[in-house]
Amino acid sequence: MPVIDDVYPSRLEDRVQLLERVDPVVYRDAGIAGPLTADELSTYEEEGFLVKPSLFSQSEISELSEALAAWIRSGELEGLEEVITEPGQGAVRSIFRVHQLHPLYDRLARDVRLLGAATQVLGSDAYIHQSRVNLKPGFSGKEFYWHSDFETWHAEDGMPRMRALSVSLALPKKFPFNGPLMVIPGSHRTYVACVGVTPEDHYKQSLKRQEYGVPDQDTLRTLTERGGISAPTGEAGTAVFFDCNAMHGSNGNITPYPRNNVFFVFNSIENQLQEPFCGRAPRPEHIAARQRVEALRPLSR
Repeated sequence: MPVIDDVYPSRLEDRVQLLERVDPVVYRDAGIAGPLTADELSTYEEEGFLVKPSLFSQSEISELSEALAAWIRSGELEGLEEVITEPGQGAVRSIFRVHQLHPLYDRLARDVRLLGAATQVLGSDAYIHQSRVNLKPGFSGKEFYWHSDFETWHAEDGMPRMRALSVSLALPKKFPFNGPLMVIPGSHRTYVACVGVTPEDHYKQSLKRQEYGVPDQDTLRTLTERGGISAPTGEAGTAVFFDCNAMHGSNGNITPYPRNNVFFVFNSIENQLQEPFCGRAPRPEHIAARQRVEALRPLSR
């Protein structure tokens, strides 16, 4: 695969830089049909995210939740590198590569309601760059600090351009107070080039608590002054699609109500990974797919 120029440099300077996005948000010219309406595409393009309330039924979500709980209880996950625990605790924080580890989540990744929307936005076939389940249990779930996924995927994984999107599917109901996803509307149009030299094997620490590839407080003030902050909530089965460069994060959960979600990253098949732009070794396959790359085919409901 030919080397692609770095149009989004980061972690090179001693100060944060705000760079204008050079890639489309919605690849309309490809003309790929999908489940999203013209108005929904416009909302996604303008805000950088789109909320689809109750996209999945309660029975579907119950099946996913029960399978997840049984999977964790089974002990099958013990010792797997795909399992990330909370810092200082043994509690599971994230399970990566769920679409390849569990057949139910494999089918979910190919569901036309998710994959169809992704290919419609990306204007091409798509594959899973990363998948995981995030667990934020009641009383003890920790925060995820503000960040743009693309900054990390670009610097540490070698994702060349902004032609990827994420979808977060709520398993329990998302309340305003149990650490829901927060997004800065419009932030996807500005690339935040962060400071600091990426340490070796940074992922081992960053998946528990990220310190490199995060914006400074002045930058966050600038972005929120422009766009504010949105914290989408909704019933179980609500999906939030958001652009790879959208600035987002979530608070810790000190309520009794868990906040668990399934997280898929769909990347254009035309945007496959290069060597990491930070100059370090690539992150493991279960975090950033570069070997198991195949265009997904949607499944009907």
